Formats: sequence, structure tokens, C-alpha cells
Amino acid sequence: MTAPAASRPDKRPVLSTRQFAEATQAAAILASGGIVGLPTETVYGLAADASNPQAVARIFAAKQRPTDHPLIVHLHNVNQISDWASEIPRVAWQLAEAFWPGPLTLILRRASGVLDAITGGQESIALRIPRHELALSVLQQFGRGIAAPSANRYGRISPTSAEHVREELGDAVDLVLDGGACSIGIESTIVDLCSGALRILRPGAITAEHLRAATGVAVAPAMPAGPRSPGTSNSHYAPSARVSVVSPTHVLKEVEKFHTMGWSVGVLSSIYPSDLPTSVPWLSLGFGINEQARQVYRRLREADHMGLAAIVAVLPEDIGIGHALRDRLRRAAGLGDLSTTIVGYRPSAADS
Repeated sequence: MTAPAASRPDKRPVLSTRQFAEATQAAAILASGGIVGLPTETVYGLAADASNPQAVARIFAAKQRPTDHPLIVHLHNVNQISDWASEIPRVAWQLAEAFWPGPLTLILRRASGVLDAITGGQESIALRIPRHELALSVLQQFGRGIAAPSANRYGRISPTSAEHVREELGDAVDLVLDGGACSIGIESTIVDLCSGALRILRPGAITAEHLRAATGVAVAPAMPAGPRSPGTSNSHYAPSARVSVVSPTHVLKEVEKFHTMGWSVGVLSSIYPSDLPTSVPWLSLGFGINEQARQVYRRLREADHMGLAAIVAVLPEDIGIGHALRDRLRRAAGLGDLSTTIVGYRPSAADS
């Protein structure tokens, strides 16, 4: 399995004159304590100076985010890890070499002086280097770490375009940079390295197979008592519509259940369900697992714009990024992690 390609973070991003000027403006706003909608390859982030407590507080206020939820600090150079982490095991350098810039977040022991607001009061820090030219230019010009959780209200659908950020947060953001649609479309893989093992706390585009291939280290099971991590609450990434996750054979039965309740309902799936009533909109995920990851949040937003009361969602295949996509749909339905059984699926390795 091929991992998402990484490039070296220390080269200057290739931008147009206009884009460079916008990145310069964003860096200046961050330096003055402002907050910026920042594009990355995963989702758009809500960025602030990670060393400025007042700026970080604005993130929590804009997102209506609980203060005990840690933030990911974004860097532009691998050498900055030592500014934020006190213990950096060899495997951390291996993973950074293999996947940064890219959709991988490392959780390490925090360095002294890191704001408690950034870590949620924990002794750990979450770090990554994003793979987006505009984000990297902002980071390089700013020169310091930038806290940047997804630019949406807490628990809601992550934004994958500048328009989504404006729709979610409006005037609460000082500037929204438009870096186009996110190339991956779901959040980064989060890996905990604090316990002496390598554990995935949140699945993403970098899979357990990618991690093992890069390090030779097997991925250990996640521990309930491990560090708190972004995006791991039972209900998360959720639209206003109620999401019901079912197997392909149970789609029509679930649609009929909502019709009986008098609810408007749509179907989210990669394949058009046969015999679907013409009155029920089909929210196509597209073909190919990577395309489905790019489409999922946009389709959930479309369902809300259509005023649907419910969405019947069919899980994609459990291959590659599909494992993370299944996780996001389950949390959108309020089902929590992959351990909970769902309608029409027999418990299997795909859901454990």
C-alpha cells in the first residue's frame, strides 16, 4: 500500500504573487493576535498563534469548543519539534521523515512553557506539518507554531473549502484564505508516542500499514486511559440531520422507517440503491475510496442545505482511508468508535 506522498518542509512553497501576499497578510494577523481560516490538505483549520493565550482563547470561543480539548500545533520545519516536545523518541523522527509534510499528527511529551490551553491541561502535545503550499507559506512567514483545529463549531462537520469556513464561523474569523478544495478531505491520523508504543488515536489517510512500513514497529491497541485527542468524542463531525448508518441491504427499510415518522430523508452511498423512491435524494460519495473521503463532508453539508431531517449512510469499504471514513460516519451518527455494531452488519474485523 502506497502512503500519501511527503515533500520536504524546508523548501519555499511555490505560490503566485497574490497568494504570497495573502499569506503575508495572514502571518501579520496571526502575529497581532488574530485568527485565520487556513487551508490544509486534510480540512481547513482555524489558526492562531499557539504561544498567545488570548489568541488561543479566541479559537475556543469561535468554535464553542470545550476548554479541555487539546489543539494540534502546526509547524513548518521538523526541527521545531524540540520547541514543543520534551521527549522525542527515534520513531517520532522516522515518522516525521516519512510523512511530513502530510496528514499525520504526533502526540509527544510536552515541553515546559507550552500553554495548558493548547494541551487541554495534559502533559502531551500534538504536532504536525501540513502538506499545503499556502499553509506552509503562512507558517514559514510567521515563524512559530500555529494552533489550528478544524474551522467549524465544535462537533459539527469539518470544512473542506473556504466557503464552508465562512458559512460556519462568519465574522468571528479575521481572514479566510482560499486554498481550494482540500485534497484529502478528512482529518489527519493522530498517533500517540507517549507510552513507549505506537498507537493510533484517530484514523486518517496514514494507516497502520503505512506506519509499520515506515518504522518496522507494529501499531499497539489504543488505551482508554491514553491522552485525550481531537475528534474522538462519540458524537462528532455531525450535520444537523440525524445520521443512521446501515448495511446496503437495509437502506430501503431504514428509509421507510423515517418516512413513517414523517421525516425527510436522503441516502449517502457510493452506489445508487436499487428501488430507491424518486422522492429520496441520493447523496453520491463517488467512486474510489479517496474520492469518497473528499466528498463526504461536502455531501453532509448538502443534506443540511436541503433541509433533510435524516441521512441513511452506507459505510464504504474498510481499505486504506476507508477505515478513517467509516470512523467519521459512525461518529456523525453518534455511534462512537469502531467497536459498536450497526444495523445490518455482523461484527467483523472491519468494525473492531
